[in-house]
Amino acid sequence: MAFGRLRKKKQDDADGAPEQEAELATPAGETVPATADGGSAPVDSDSAPAAVDGDPAPAPADGDSAPAADAVPADSPPVPAGHVSSKDYDRTALGPFDESEQDTGSGYIDLGALRINAAEGLQLRLEVEERSKRVIAVTLDLAGSTLQLQAFAAPKTEGLWDEIREQIGVSVGSQGGTVEERPGRLGTELLAKLPAQTPDGQPGFRVARFVGINGPRWFLRGVFGGPAAFQPAAAASVEALFRSVVVVRGDHPLPPRELLQLKLPKDAGGPAPAAPTAEPARPDLNPLERGPEITETR
Repeated sequence: MAFGRLRKKKQDDADGAPEQEAELATPAGETVPATADGGSAPVDSDSAPAAVDGDPAPAPADGDSAPAADAVPADSPPVPAGHVSSKDYDRTALGPFDESEQDTGSGYIDLGALRINAAEGLQLRLEVEERSKRVIAVTLDLAGSTLQLQAFAAPKTEGLWDEIREQIGVSVGSQGGTVEERPGRLGTELLAKLPAQTPDGQPGFRVARFVGINGPRWFLRGVFGGPAAFQPAAAASVEALFRSVVVVRGDHPLPPRELLQLKLPKDAGGPAPAAPTAEPARPDLNPLERGPEITETR
């Protein structure tokens, strides 16, 4: 287990504009080559879906029905074993867990709102907002892939993931990219692809895989980058790490979408970030809103 250096995020106050919400960097996805017809080259029989034009259909207004994207046409191949929609994903049995459901007394790294299982070979990096000096995200590096985590306050009676998927789809589409909504091993997920060049200069796509879990009064968002974004075999160990995460919501009231407080672990060395301001900016759950921010942090 190793800790990487803190990475600061800058905010833009040009032209005297009001302070904007905190920018959230997203781990870089893997760049895969494009085929002659503009699609991406297949990388695994169980992943690498074809690009989908336009944005995913929004969830029904009443919130009682499954989103249209969960419907499977009659001529579509069957959903692979272990792939389910969010409404069928058993979080209490499979994780991530609430602090009331899991003992984190040993073997876990305490980051405040998140507790991370200290897996062998894991490297951990923290995203720090430069202005407020608060930690706004944690990125885990494991086996050549990345996983960015953020936890937010959520309503008691409903989750946020349906709404957030739609926002991500709109943002990626505005940047010339595509998203596919599909059932996965962690529930309904989004595979986002943005135009990019491969290392040899060929056209390709930058790939990131978004997952979201609704918990008791919290929402946990994960973004898989690298091979774990599109290769099931490479994703297995990172998914296991995601499932083992424990969220510490706390008892104090918070408005929905408020970022849960993260902190520097005690054994990481160096000074701890300054405490947040009395009324910190509320980060948007859409990390791609201000343009192509699927970037790699090192």
